Amino acid sequence: MLALATQAGSVLAAPQLCYRGVNLSGAEYGERDGAVNVNYTYPSEETVRYFAGKGMNIIRLPFRWERLQPTLGQPLNGDELQRLKDAVDLIQKHGMAVILDPHNYADYDKTQIGQAPVTDLAFGDFWARLAVEFSNRKGVAFGLMNEPHDIKAPDWLEAANTAIRSIRTVGAHNLILVPGTNWTGAHSWSTDVLGGGANGTVMLGVKDPIDFYAFEFHQYLDADSSGTHPVCDGTENAKRGLSDVTDWLRKNGKRGFLGEFGVAANDTCLDGLKQFIGVMNADSDVWLGWSYWAAGDWWPPEEPLNVQPRNGRDKPQMKVLIEGLGKKTPLPPSCALVKSAK
Repeated sequence: MLALATQAGSVLAAPQLCYRGVNLSGAEYGERDGAVNVNYTYPSEETVRYFAGKGMNIIRLPFRWERLQPTLGQPLNGDELQRLKDAVDLIQKHGMAVILDPHNYADYDKTQIGQAPVTDLAFGDFWARLAVEFSNRKGVAFGLMNEPHDIKAPDWLEAANTAIRSIRTVGAHNLILVPGTNWTGAHSWSTDVLGGGANGTVMLGVKDPIDFYAFEFHQYLDADSSGTHPVCDGTENAKRGLSDVTDWLRKNGKRGFLGEFGVAANDTCLDGLKQFIGVMNADSDVWLGWSYWAAGDWWPPEEPLNVQPRNGRDKPQMKVLIEGLGKKTPLPPSCALVKSAK
């Protein structure tokens, strides 16, 4: 949906994306028994204030499942849970929403979900315990899992539905972001990479008792869509992927969120970034928004995609992102991250 023309011939811009923000990396670092602020860290207020001041309104907050729940099926670690809650409080203090992101790639201690002891029920138990802590808190969305891979789509769907059912069973009406398998790439959404069916077919089997979820996609602009190269020789492929999933969302009456994308600070990549944001802005009828990868207090300054400011200076990518934010306006009810009870 690009624009709507009035009878008088003037043009109304398409509705604005609800959420535009950044991933604040750090709490997912290190091994499960690492020490806070030695091996891993949560965002500082200085960093949170910076991105809020730029007009961003959502933070995707990665953390490590094993650290939050050291033993499967058992209570969450109280100290780590408090650190997570403090980070959410800090982000919301500065007027931004939060996506909780267990950044585990569908593994727990290097064992894939669905394989004992990391059963689908264990995954559901984790989400039930976490959902209770943030149940119906305004401005908090639940990202089921970061980038499941090497798991067939039907197997991942079963695990995702188990977690969704657990979240709803404890009474949480927060928005759930559901990824696909194969790194949840937009460019491969309709391709059966692992056998068992493509995400675009299988993930239509998501079952949410209150029908309040969106699909999470990731997409980078290098040739293999990995985000590991400082070039954007895959921009056209990435744009096609984004366009294809936009059509898929619209055809199936679904909504999407771009949880990760990023580019290096060269002219070709910055131009690709601008085009990429433009695609989403033009299709805000199905896109809830995006969160750029990445920033964070410990994010290496030499990392090409990094937008963490250094010495008070914006990174070149940040300037493009700011241009893509649009005018800051109050969020309409359709942007709510908690579904109100009828």
